[in-house]
Amino acid sequence: MGSFKNLEEATEFFKEDKFATSNGIKIDELNDESCKCSMILNENHRNAYGGVMGGVIFTLGDFAFAVLSNHIHQLTVAQQVSINYLSAPKGDKLMANAYLKKTGRTSTIINIDISDETGREVAQFIGSGFKLNMK
Repeated sequence: MGSFKNLEEATEFFKEDKFATSNGIKIDELNDESCKCSMILNENHRNAYGGVMGGVIFTLGDFAFAVLSNHIHQLTVAQQVSINYLSAPKGDKLMANAYLKKTGRTSTIINIDISDETGREVAQFIGSGFKLNMK
């Protein structure tokens, strides 16, 4: 059983993640082994060439990692993360599909696939979380 009773409780908790939420990132689905987050892109997310900033894509992956890892065990912090950018996004929406790869006594590994609204794979984010407050 996860830390959050439902999607609304998780959304309320993560509204304090001001950087992600002020950039329009939302939690769409959450269960004990996966979560989905998304964001609508606007001109503030674009670089000088008109493309989506890499940091925007990273932030979406990082947020999905935080939601799922802290649902699995509160409090979990990122220990190591990596991202591979695969394609430039098309359209106006990005989605992150986070899924549990492994959870152990002190750590959690989560993979996040980031895609755009056309189904194009944009990035793969992998996060390793360290579980705090172990008793």
